[in-house]
Amino acid sequence: MPKKKEKLLDKIVKKDYNNELEMILEKKAFDESAKNLLLSILYKIEASYKDYEKVKRHVKTKEEYIQDFIKMIQENCDNITICKIHSKESEILGNKSFLVEKDTKRIICYPIERKLLYCIAKISKHDEIIKNNYPIICKTLSNTINIGNNIDTVEPLRDFNGYSWTTIRNEIESIDYNLIYQNLRILLGYDFLKKWINNREFIIDYIEVLKNRLEEAYGVKNQKDILKVIEILSVLLELKYNPNEKRILEKEKVETEEKLSKIDDKEKFIEMLTKQKRDLTRKIKLIDETINNKDMLQKEYIKRNEKLPLKKKIFSVRILSKQMIQEREEKLNEIEKLNGLLNPKNFIAYKKELEEKYEYLKLVEIKDLDKEIEKEMIKLQKIVLRCYKVKIKQIKNKSEIIDMLYEFRYYMTLPFNQNNNINEIKEIQKEITETRKALLDKAQALKIFIELSKNKEITDGILKNIFDTRIISLEDIYIKLTKEKDKFYVQLFDEDVFEEKIELENFGSINKKDLEIKLNKKIKIFE
Repeated sequence: MPKKKEKLLDKIVKKDYNNELEMILEKKAFDESAKNLLLSILYKIEASYKDYEKVKRHVKTKEEYIQDFIKMIQENCDNITICKIHSKESEILGNKSFLVEKDTKRIICYPIERKLLYCIAKISKHDEIIKNNYPIICKTLSNTINIGNNIDTVEPLRDFNGYSWTTIRNEIESIDYNLIYQNLRILLGYDFLKKWINNREFIIDYIEVLKNRLEEAYGVKNQKDILKVIEILSVLLELKYNPNEKRILEKEKVETEEKLSKIDDKEKFIEMLTKQKRDLTRKIKLIDETINNKDMLQKEYIKRNEKLPLKKKIFSVRILSKQMIQEREEKLNEIEKLNGLLNPKNFIAYKKELEEKYEYLKLVEIKDLDKEIEKEMIKLQKIVLRCYKVKIKQIKNKSEIIDMLYEFRYYMTLPFNQNNNINEIKEIQKEITETRKALLDKAQALKIFIELSKNKEITDGILKNIFDTRIISLEDIYIKLTKEKDKFYVQLFDEDVFEEKIELENFGSINKKDLEIKLNKKIKIFE
């Protein structure tokens, strides 16, 4: 009830977001082209969001989205420069279309609205949203979710214009990251992902929360399968898109192999621990000497600053001293951890951690990353479709089934790669057919549609076409069934969209008497 009251209040006292944004922009040192572009984004979002909300279901309200957009600009953007061709900024960008510097809150971007909105989403993210006790995936999974959310943020502007819904694949920053994120959003809901992405403290272990949510909703097997394949994909995508990270992981793989080989030989393992402790003790001693000697501290200050870029330089000797005290504390903690490894219980946990870490590091050996990513992505879609069937079984009323019809239609139209959408991927056609059938069975049991035929095969053959249409409102869809020679065709349309005729497969031997609707007549299919 409170939410309904809030929505009613919003209608009565509609906020002037344009005025609110203009007031914030007056205080920002943006050039006029940047301000105009931001106001244009706001205008287009206000015009398109209703259709986006209708198509996608269970997303932020328009008010929430716009408030977040304005807040991101206010809190995270101090300098937005719109780049012109052959300008000094274009030389900085090189072959990129934008630059985001989080530490200086600076954006350089070509005058492309969707790119600027992507930059604003990106600059507002915390780089790591997963606790450090998850080696490798702490970074890769954080990137996967953050990038996916950035792309998701741009969608109302990119794919909706207030009149139609169109997805142009090459305008999506990454089809892979987008698909993984949309999979998680469908399985977990946008509320869960929003809380996770906005988390700035590591008191809550979101990986554990994720496991619990997935297990509770879809069972232990599905939870384990989903998490494993998403973790693998996050590493594979990092290897594909981040050459620097690939080199780091290759080096880490060699080091982990050495540790694993030594860990099986007790004498070598103790020798390794002793050497590491000796090195750390030497470094602690050097830190103590440097901090307590003004000349040494000054030399260290100059030495470090010579290697650092301007924006990362140490401002004073006093700050350096504090940094070195922190470094000393970290090294003491490392020594304590090494001492703890001599405890059999800690040793077993350490070995297990290394082995789990190595499972992901071995992925650097894969030669054909694209092929491996596609294989894992297909595996993920099969699990998602399996979970869809679990969700369908839990549906209790008409409102829930209508939401699911929209959601499944949205999922079917998601790009899988540069050439095909989900509904066109042959490797998952069996799972798609089973899920679609379960959904249509439930919808018909709840009397969502008018009766099209006593023959269930005919009914399903007609209704399955609603999952391919880009007509915004499913409830407003009309169909017209026609017969030409020995073939049956169906057309879907509303007041604004008139789609091509689709041949109905395996309808050749069907008699008109099998139909409960008349041929060549426009009929609304939703009750």
